[in-house]
Amino acid sequence: MAHASTISNASGLRARFDNFLAGLGRGFNAYVESRSRISQIHQLNALSDDELAKRGIKREEIPAHVFRDLFYI
Repeated sequence: MAHASTISNASGLRARFDNFLAGLGRGFNAYVESRSRISQIHQLNALSDDELAKRGIKREEIPAHVFRDLFYI
């Protein structure tokens, strides 16, 4: 019976470790995604108002445009 509880404890530890690593991966992915979007915001801000207008974007709409797939604005 002691053998069965050892296996159970090991698998519980493994599950917690797996969850920890999965959490780190989600955090890293979110960080990379946000850095990419921030870069896109900077690139659009560097455009002139005329260039933005050609793309159908107003300067004050840049964040909403960049994050349009995440938020309904």
